Amino acid sequence: MIDSTKKEKLSLIFMYFVLTVVVVFTVAPLLFMATASLMPSKDIVKMPYRWIPKGFHWPNFVKAVAGNDGKFMFPITIWNSLVVAIVVSATTVFLACMTGYGLAKFKFRGRMVIFLMIMATMMIPFEAIMIPLYLVTTKLGLQNSYGGLIVPFLVNAFGVFMMRQYLITFPDEFLEAARIDGMSEIRIFWSIIFPNSGPTIATLAILAFRAQWDNLLWPLLVIQSEKMKTIPLYIVKFTAEKHSDEGAMMAVALLASIPMFALFFALSKYFIGGSAVYSSRKG
Repeated sequence: MIDSTKKEKLSLIFMYFVLTVVVVFTVAPLLFMATASLMPSKDIVKMPYRWIPKGFHWPNFVKAVAGNDGKFMFPITIWNSLVVAIVVSATTVFLACMTGYGLAKFKFRGRMVIFLMIMATMMIPFEAIMIPLYLVTTKLGLQNSYGGLIVPFLVNAFGVFMMRQYLITFPDEFLEAARIDGMSEIRIFWSIIFPNSGPTIATLAILAFRAQWDNLLWPLLVIQSEKMKTIPLYIVKFTAEKHSDEGAMMAVALLASIPMFALFFALSKYFIGGSAVYSSRKG
């Protein structure tokens, strides 16, 4: 018979083993991308792969920024993606927070019907509405513009769901005390609800930003102008051209990943630190 102490040790060892395997499989592609971007192409394809580069091969990054055609479209596409991702993230957070607050804290007839209708839209794949959405966009004259990239994604049902589920756990006593003190609903939202929803807001902002940063299909439909293309379109074009090399491809991928990593590390303390608070509220 194995006593309880040995069982705990074995379970702990197994847990650390599983976590180590997950970390290795998660970090290895990122480490390969980073190291390969510093190497000439001939070193990348050598076997066994050298994980520590001999030096900094700067031509990879020059070619990544300049492009195969030398037009330096990379900074423009980065700017376009930043504008779209930041605006969509901000509107998603704001509108989802307001909608979630209304559905969580206001009792009115048809509240659950409205919520279920919003949730039902999550069951519809984007591919099913893509063509009708494209036709509406062209009729409104939003092709080759920020409006065409931003307007269809101003708010999403998952964001409303996240905010509602979080705000259901928010103590009603704080809201009632604020109303007794004479605060308006708008002031309650801005002074109490919004500042105290940091963990969920940070998580939703990261998810919305990442979704737009990686969005390829929709910009491929509505954008034909070179000056309005986003970073996924730039990467696809860069890797599809015959003269691209592996080192420059990895450099493009590394540079395109920096804003996403920066956002994650900037907001990580909010949603990681807030997960325990959210769990305790649910408990």
